[in-house]
Amino acid sequence: MRLPILSMFLTSPFEGLQEHAEKVKECAWAFQQAIECHISQKCQTFSELHAEVERLEHEADAIKRRIRGHLPIGTLMPVSKFQLFRYLREQDGVLDAVEDVLDWISYRPDTGIPADLEKDILLLVDAVIDPIEELSKMVAEARKYFRTYNEKQRIYVKDIIRTLRRQEHEADIIEDRIKRAAFHLPIDAVTVFHMVRLAEIIGSIADHAENAGDMMRAMLAK
Repeated sequence: MRLPILSMFLTSPFEGLQEHAEKVKECAWAFQQAIECHISQKCQTFSELHAEVERLEHEADAIKRRIRGHLPIGTLMPVSKFQLFRYLREQDGVLDAVEDVLDWISYRPDTGIPADLEKDILLLVDAVIDPIEELSKMVAEARKYFRTYNEKQRIYVKDIIRTLRRQEHEADIIEDRIKRAAFHLPIDAVTVFHMVRLAEIIGSIADHAENAGDMMRAMLAK
């Protein structure tokens, strides 16, 4: 049985993880607005929203570096540094994928999204936003567990992880539908490739969120 004294370290790494998760969530909101702006083709602020995502990503990177570089030697931790950094890498991967999506769109800013795919692209974006929301909640609840080691709290965190897996599967279904549809539209080959790759990058946001959940499950394992 783990001893509660393990929660008595001076600087909890989960405080940094929570701060990073909140920055990821903040970035997701700007990302969603940028996609909606791009699809509307009337919005003039895509570049500004893209820049906002980049700014937030840089701020999250600073938090990530602080977590990695400021764990004092001898600090008691409820999980190994290896597990902590693996988790952080996946949570940060969400941010990288968000930025990659907007970068990819910016390569062909005037092309837009084919009208037949607009609805599903928006559905896919909504589907990957949900796991980002769950990440923030998961870290917050995990912090509580590692302070108390209450079994009910552990089960609650595992329920959130199962939700992440379900959400990733739902995003996969929409991603697959977009890719199949792209090959049957009367559009040029470059646009087909651009849409297929766009769907894949958006879908990877949920992949990283699910991976973060898997790493959290490993940290919870007894």
